Amino acid sequence: MNLRNIAIIAHVDHGKTTMVDGLLKQSGTFRDNQKVAECVMDSNDLERERGITILSKCTSVNWQGTHINIVDTPGHADFGGEVERILSMVDGVVLLVDSSEGPMPQTKFVLGKALKIGLNPIVVINKADKADARVDEVLDEVFDLFVSLNANDRQLDFPVLYASGRNGWAVKDLDKDEKKDLTPLFELILSYVKEPDCQPDEPFKMLATTLEADKFVGRILTGKIQAGKIKVSDTIKALNAENNEVERFRVSKILAYRGLNRESLTEAAAGDIVALAGASKATVADTLCALEVSESLHAQPIDPPTLAMSFSVNDSPLAGREGDKVTSRMIWDRLCKEAEGNIALRISRTDSTDTFEVAGRGELQLGVLIETMRREGFELSISRPRVLMKKDENGQLLEPVEEVVVDVDEEFSGVVVEKIGQRRGELIEMIPSQVGNKVRLIFNAPSRGLIGYHSEFLTDTRGTGVMNRLFKAYEPYKGDIDSRRNGVLISSESGTAIAYSLWKLQDRGPMFIDSGVPVYTGMIIGEHTKPNDLEVNPTKAKQLTNIRAAGKDEAIDLIPPRKMSLEQGLSYIQEDELLEVTPKSLRLRKRILDPIMRKRSKPEIMA
Repeated sequence: MNLRNIAIIAHVDHGKTTMVDGLLKQSGTFRDNQKVAECVMDSNDLERERGITILSKCTSVNWQGTHINIVDTPGHADFGGEVERILSMVDGVVLLVDSSEGPMPQTKFVLGKALKIGLNPIVVINKADKADARVDEVLDEVFDLFVSLNANDRQLDFPVLYASGRNGWAVKDLDKDEKKDLTPLFELILSYVKEPDCQPDEPFKMLATTLEADKFVGRILTGKIQAGKIKVSDTIKALNAENNEVERFRVSKILAYRGLNRESLTEAAAGDIVALAGASKATVADTLCALEVSESLHAQPIDPPTLAMSFSVNDSPLAGREGDKVTSRMIWDRLCKEAEGNIALRISRTDSTDTFEVAGRGELQLGVLIETMRREGFELSISRPRVLMKKDENGQLLEPVEEVVVDVDEEFSGVVVEKIGQRRGELIEMIPSQVGNKVRLIFNAPSRGLIGYHSEFLTDTRGTGVMNRLFKAYEPYKGDIDSRRNGVLISSESGTAIAYSLWKLQDRGPMFIDSGVPVYTGMIIGEHTKPNDLEVNPTKAKQLTNIRAAGKDEAIDLIPPRKMSLEQGLSYIQEDELLEVTPKSLRLRKRILDPIMRKRSKPEIMA
């Protein structure tokens, strides 16, 4: 069987999943009358709601007798671990670049990883039919990016196509060729991407790159067969990176990707991407191999996590009302299960038995994990994200620094430069756009300064700005950064929030809750207009008497509250505060609920 294994890589929102849709449709994977959802590869609920790809997924198409395995990858930097691990499964990559935005931070990240392991990319300038397309300039920028990433001569001689994934066409020459379908892309994949480099006559070897659990089949490990053949009922073993045997098991199922479905096979040969079931301990980066093999395959190292937060048992007065998974053991088992399949995550226990530390790439990655867990019925208390520092050989403190690329209207550039400057960011470059009055600002900024900045950034730019971040390196500590300027309004009583009381408190600052919402002592109900925290009573009702007042009753006019999303809540809280996450509610609260105990411990928290 003729085989090709490719991955589609790009920055977020440059059209990867839409392009895969086009390839599936034009290869005859679907029936003519079949109803197919848009972005068919974004299969889980969170991906559809957010409009982004979170997990790498495999599919396949047949084109003129050649079987092409296609891996769709996430574009967001927080899910870079997904991209890093699947690149070892493929023999070529298709790099999509937006025709107006050009190469972005994540383009640089994924391309750097692909070039490093020796893959030869095909460059596709996507969305070439846009009104503000600048295809020639973008192509020059892509070439400069290849040069800056130390690409070799073969990689620099990359083929280029101009395409529109949404409209389903690709051409070599934008002005002369007819824009009818994606045939040029299929032909280029067949001619340019080499067949899998594998050893069909040697004993069976496969590197596990993704792990999933099925309640009927058990653990399913996916990867590319590097050598030999595998049949159902064969006994194989799993080796870890140190060549130690993890377990021996019988292969109960071989699943291969055929279109959007996974079909059961009786046997599979070298070069194909398959999923094996039957293991009970083997995990990602282990080598699955025949019993006579003694050396494991080399797995690509993954960049370390840069951000951590604490997950603890929900101990608020309202705990256990909405979720059914509330114990520390349940939370720990669920985090262990997540860390097995998601190699970019790292979990560890703390001094407290009810608190666990979870480290990842960014707020979005950890936010997705929290959102998934709350939908499964978990109740959690989450701390403010903190960056992971480290020390060099001289004992100097280092912190993670990110490259921040901001595309914004010229009138807002001043406030963005000022705000990022306050957060210890350095302006590296300022590039005016050829189209409109837009400007591109490039900063190097410490990760801890950017926690919580995104919502403020959107407010400052009236929702028109686009900010992209990418981990750059660990650099010397930049100094203190001012945190949130305003204090918070804290409930001094437990009960139900009353409209009359909230109406009287509106002058103190914007509210986070509606009337009729249950509140408890120590819960944060709004933001104070001044720097200090203020305890208020949101449960106070109007005292009614049978004596008529001289004036008429004033109408209660409540300003709509500020409802925060999960990511906004995480970025808003301070060190002495927690975010209470339940299946139906998000509440902000003080870490210590009792006001007297809180005042006593204040000096310790500040220290």
